[in-house]
Order: sequence, then structure tokens, then C-alpha cells
Amino acid sequence: MFREALRDLGYVEGRTLIIELRSAEGKAALLDDLAAELVSRKVDVIVTWQTPAVRAAKRATDRIPIVMADAGDPVGTGLVASLSRPGGNVTGVTILAPELSAKRLEILRDIIPGLSRVTALHDPTSGTSQATMAESAARSLNLKLQVLDVKHREDVAPALRAARDSQAQALNVFFSPLLSSLHREIIALAAEYRVPAIYQWREHAEAGGLVSYGPNLAAMWRQSAIITAKVLKGAKPADVPVEQPTKFELVVNERTAKGLGLVIPPAVLLRADEVVE
Repeated sequence: MFREALRDLGYVEGRTLIIELRSAEGKAALLDDLAAELVSRKVDVIVTWQTPAVRAAKRATDRIPIVMADAGDPVGTGLVASLSRPGGNVTGVTILAPELSAKRLEILRDIIPGLSRVTALHDPTSGTSQATMAESAARSLNLKLQVLDVKHREDVAPALRAARDSQAQALNVFFSPLLSSLHREIIALAAEYRVPAIYQWREHAEAGGLVSYGPNLAAMWRQSAIITAKVLKGAKPADVPVEQPTKFELVVNERTAKGLGLVIPPAVLLRADEVVE
């Protein structure tokens, strides 16, 4: 989608554009070296996917423009000064992680009758804003929220057991690259412990999670391509506002709901962009 959007904007790979693709393949320790390599090649712009990569790129250069494709909380994590005036050499697209973490509590309340206790999985490297905003939303919704940190893969099973032992009626999986990479383990354990869970990406609901609510990835890549084109034409990241998603998707896995003995309210099904049956 990113390449297609750039092509629509007149940047054709191999003719008017060269893309130097680098991947850490899930190994965060490689990000600094990869960023330094791109800087050494004197690229015109660095496009990053997820906050750890943005941080690595920012550590590597304060001169080359950096475009974030999906920053969770760029202000809270110090990547930009503000969304409207980023400052520095970073701009791009934010997925509104704190706001969406709070919104997903409302969706859980709409799905689960008598909901009162929710556990959230939180990656502390993603900052504190998701937890802070979700806790505020929980108070307004009269919910008791337990926030558990997941720093490594081996933290997932103890966290899910703690959710079960605390009699959590639902699980809110906050946004983070780590938690996203562990979604299959989380989905499997949530099913084993019979804890309904809500996720960030539609792919997680399609993979067996109960429900997801978050931005459309394809649309975000298109937005980041448009911003990249602006930068290639000479716009300074400091002056290019960080954009927000234009589309949010609610996906419900009715097959998973039946396995949990849940009946999804018709009003929620009508709102859903996709129902997995």
C-alpha cells in the first residue's frame, strides 16, 4: 500500500525513487545499527514502523527527516513536541493509542453484561499515557481496572493467570509492538482461561481474538506515503503536523464469542465493520 500510494503521487520505485528496505525481524537490538546504516547511505527520508524504530532513527540522526507510519503516542514518548507543531526532524501518523485504549473499555462494556472488572496488558516501553487514560476512562465507566506490565514473552502466561485469578471479566490488550508480536500467545491463553479480550488490530480478531478496534492499516500507510511525498518535495518535518487515522474498524469474532458463551448484542454487530463467523 505504501509503494502504491507513492506511485500514485508520482514516485515510481526504480525510476524516480529508490527504497532501501531494512528489517530488524522483531529484534529490537538491531534497530540502532540499521538506522545508522541508513544514515551512512545518506537517504533523503527514513520511514519507520512503530515507536522503537522511530527512537532508533532519531538517535541516529537529527538532520534526515523521519516519517512515522504508526506512532502510538508520539507526544507522550517525546518523539515530537506536539501533533500540530512536531519540531525537530520527526513527523508522520499517530494511531492515538491512549485514546483508543480508553475507547476499547466502552466497547467491552457494551459487549459484556454487568462488566465491572477488567485487566489490561501494558508494555511499559510504550510510555504511561495508555494506562493513565484507560484508568481515567475506567473510573468514569465505574470499572475496576488492573494494569499488568508485560516486558518479555515469558511475562504473558503469568499475566493471563493473574487476570484469571483476579476474576477479570475481560482483557484489554494495549498497543505496543511487543504485545502485537505476542498476539497468538495472548489469544490462546485468553481462550484457555475463558477471558474475553479486545485488541488493537483487525488481524488479531480474525486470528481468534474476540474483538478488535483500531485504525485501518492500509489507510495509515497511505497517509504516511502522502507525508513522505511532502518531505521529499522539501517540506520540513518540524512544520508538518502529525496526522491522525481517518478510519477506525470494529471487528467481532462471533465464533470466539460462541466459544466463550457470549451473545454479542445486535447493536454491536450492526456497528461492526466485519463479523467473523
